[in-house]
Amino acid sequence: MESTLQKLDQNLSSLRPEFYESLKEPLKDTEIESLENRYNIVLPEDIKALYKWKNGQENSSFESFVNNSTFIALEESLDIASENTSMIGFDFEIENWWNAKWIPLFHNGGGDYICYDCEGTFTGNSGQIIEFWHADNDRVVIAPNLKAFLSQLNFYFENNKIEDFDEYFEVEKMQGYPKSFIVG
Repeated sequence: MESTLQKLDQNLSSLRPEFYESLKEPLKDTEIESLENRYNIVLPEDIKALYKWKNGQENSSFESFVNNSTFIALEESLDIASENTSMIGFDFEIENWWNAKWIPLFHNGGGDYICYDCEGTFTGNSGQIIEFWHADNDRVVIAPNLKAFLSQLNFYFENNKIEDFDEYFEVEKMQGYPKSFIVG
């Protein structure tokens, strides 16, 4: 994971320098531990590594980090997860409309998230990356894990010309992915 994040740092700082400046400073171990205690969660090591690299992007930055979504700061991410989890059985009556084991890492600003799945919903693959679109009943697993997801973003940067970059920066077509599941 560390080499993937180093490569991502190099790619963003050299290919998207203005966007890179909008990324927040990394979290310290003590800050992550404090958030884990507040939200009564033990975060997976790869999520910790991600937030020790950068703590999301500034709320004033609307540029896409990946898949037309911005990178959420960890405290906001855990707050969103907590709020959505509190709606299970009320607003979210269908099983796995939202799952208490999902941690949103990226969002499009419209209530849709790209989440880290701590449980492995549908596949049994804990750590997979899954999309939650609030108005759609399909749940799409887009990557087997966070490292593969970020590696594919690095691949995008390394295999496209700067002038061909668009706002979407889509990570797609990994071997065996996406995998789509219907809820409800």
